[in-house]
Amino acid sequence: MSYNPHVYPEGCFFNSIEDIKDKHITVMGLGLNGGGEASVKFLLRHGAHVLVTDMKTKEQLKATIDSINMDKTLDTSRLTYVLGEHRIEDFSNADCVIKNPGVKFNGNKYLEAAKAIETDISLFLKFTKAKIIAVTGSKGKSSTVSAIYYGLEKSGFDVFLGGNITVSPLTFLEQTSEKSVVVLELSSWQLADLRGRKLLKPYISLITKIVPDHQNWYENMGDYVSDKRLIYADQTKEDFTIVDYDGDAIGTGPMCGGTWGDLFARETKATVLRYSQCDLGKNKYFINGAWQSFNDDNVFSGMVKLPSWQSAQRVLGKLKVPGRHMRSNTLNAALVLALMNVEPSKIEEILAEWTGIPHRLQYFHSWKGPDGNTYKFYNDSCSTVPEAAAAASQAFGKPVIFITGGTDKGLEFDILADTLNYKESGNTKVKSLYLLAGNGTDKLVSLLDKAGVKYNGPYDSLESLLNAVKDEIKAGAAFDFSDTIVFSPGATSFGMFTNEFDRGNKFMDLVKKIF
Repeated sequence: MSYNPHVYPEGCFFNSIEDIKDKHITVMGLGLNGGGEASVKFLLRHGAHVLVTDMKTKEQLKATIDSINMDKTLDTSRLTYVLGEHRIEDFSNADCVIKNPGVKFNGNKYLEAAKAIETDISLFLKFTKAKIIAVTGSKGKSSTVSAIYYGLEKSGFDVFLGGNITVSPLTFLEQTSEKSVVVLELSSWQLADLRGRKLLKPYISLITKIVPDHQNWYENMGDYVSDKRLIYADQTKEDFTIVDYDGDAIGTGPMCGGTWGDLFARETKATVLRYSQCDLGKNKYFINGAWQSFNDDNVFSGMVKLPSWQSAQRVLGKLKVPGRHMRSNTLNAALVLALMNVEPSKIEEILAEWTGIPHRLQYFHSWKGPDGNTYKFYNDSCSTVPEAAAAASQAFGKPVIFITGGTDKGLEFDILADTLNYKESGNTKVKSLYLLAGNGTDKLVSLLDKAGVKYNGPYDSLESLLNAVKDEIKAGAAFDFSDTIVFSPGATSFGMFTNEFDRGNKFMDLVKKIF
């Protein structure tokens, strides 16, 4: 079946912020992660009549509803809730519907009844005068945008961070000006909601490594990536597009052949820069972008070459964040900083101090065990694809106690199983493997059983799993020592947790309680 995504009318339903006043607007999906709440508050502040509809109940949405009610700047007499259901008249009678990105348009009778549809991202892009740096991809989006934001802020820019990283840009829209820079993390769903609008025209677009994701939503990789390609659709030759130089995993590249990075580079009208884990400085072809280099003593240097530079410059050295994939994310951030005219030596100095972000290989706790050793705990709950978990298992360059597993979203777990099968892969051995229950874990278990990889579990709760880890350490860590415990699910969290952030917070709370 061919992909037939919805195309929205060009522009925005509102010509100006003043147009919002007295409009009847339905917000579809209040949620718990900020997007719906930010839309409601923004629309009320600008004089709209707002109806919120959500399939969740008042009790489930209590935290968000309380936050809105406690904001004394809002006229909540203009706010109506319809919870636990959707009603067709709330969509057909509204002047405009604000859509949740996690809801498909096609086949949705409520959205099809709407006169006009916008999102918090489309409203922001319509009204802001700020310079946009937009990031999408499969792996490392949040780490990359966070490192970019950190670097720009430390360099003195008036910079803001929002999008898929759970901060709606509507929360800071009115603080931005033509002198501001806004870094947006955009999911494939958020990009799909911009198709046809011609509102996204980033000065810099960056697509991180593409791997299979959301295959329970999309029918194939081509459909999934077609939404990613919207990030550069309306860029011009005055802009920059940053894409992968390295190959894709076997069977995951474009049907037409070549790599996703090559496809993106051919399509964009912007100036292309490439990134690589290989030393592109040794490439016989002239390449602008960023790459990793190691000297004879295996000392790392992150190198950047811009079109306006005569030669490549070192922009990255020693980092506080662990792992090869975090090195890649930070180097991509360094490339963006260079494009924003930050001096190479200053980039290296600033990013050497970046410590990462919550839920992404986040060091948060240490515990002195009965054997006298200090154990360190890392939360990587935002690892939601098997490739990310595989990378996390190898990030420390030594054996770790590794916790993984969760809910399937139509992905294959071969790469994670192959990485954990260290005898075949040549990777670092995982000292002990613990599995959290879920239908994604079931797929992983069958692969581990086939390969003869030992594991503990699956456990039906994090609490029982962590108690088992503690028992193992008490029983004999001194005989086969690992001082690092890493939680990297490589799957979604639905069923056991509200989302990956809830999962990470509960993991950290339980670790601090048990250890």
